[in-house]
Parts: sequence; C-alpha cells; structure tokens
Amino acid sequence: SQIELLADAIDSGDSRYIANALGTIARARGMARVAKETGLTRQALYRSLSKTGDPRLTTILRVAKSLGLKLSFETT
Repeated sequence: SQIELLADAIDSGDSRYIANALGTIARARGMARVAKETGLTRQALYRSLSKTGDPRLTTILRVAKSLGLKLSFETT
C-alpha cells in the first residue's frame, strides 16, 4: 500500500527514497491536483520527488498536506 511504501522509506532514513515514495503517491493520486494544492509546478514536483530529487522541507510538508498526510516524529 501507499502508506507501507512511505513507512518503509521513512524507516530507511534515505531522503531520496522518501522523496521518491512521496512522488509515487502523488503521481497515483494526481500530480496536477497536488501541484494546484501546493502552489508548485508539476515540473518542480516531478523533479523534486524523483529518485534523484532532494526536495526542500517546505515542499515535503506541502505535498504531505495535499495528500492528507501529517508529518510527525517519535523517539526511538
């Protein structure tokens, strides 16, 4: 599932994997809609949320909010 993909990416600690997982979810739910809701261009989102992307934290937060996700941290 999409949530399992994202959880695995977050558990990996690999920022590029996390960005790519968010990109996979955004593409599945409609990149045009995500772009409109975040105020970012589709091209910028595709570039940032790719296997080689390295998005800014603000981009990640905007995309997460658009996808109905909430970023949180917990102690290990």
